[in-house]
Amino acid sequence: QVQLVESGGGSVQAGGSLRLSCVGSGDTYRSSNYCMGWFRQAPGKEREGVAGIDSGGQISYADSVKGRFTISKDNAKNTLYLQMDSLKPEDTGMYYCAADCRGWWELLTGRTYKYWGQGTQVTVSS
Repeated sequence: QVQLVESGGGSVQAGGSLRLSCVGSGDTYRSSNYCMGWFRQAPGKEREGVAGIDSGGQISYADSVKGRFTISKDNAKNTLYLQMDSLKPEDTGMYYCAADCRGWWELLTGRTYKYWGQGTQVTVSS
């Protein structure tokens, strides 16, 4: 009933920037009513929570991206964003957006989210 579509990935050199977008849709979907998050997975690595935002605006970031990444929402457009600055090679991976977690206390825990997008690839070269 809910569909999420990511965009904005690509290849960039270390120190560069990218902005990811995730558009949600569905007969009953309203981003204002959901917690949402960004996750990434590199080859051979476990899925990692990057950033999350709940319906009230509470935000959590992984320690590895604090000060470099910014998560935000535009509820009128049902769109989630991830602004990524000062990118490092270790940021490389497939980035996924997710919606509808079980609670604000689990914003960076992937298993608690109900809906997922297909992902967008981010590659950072040294």
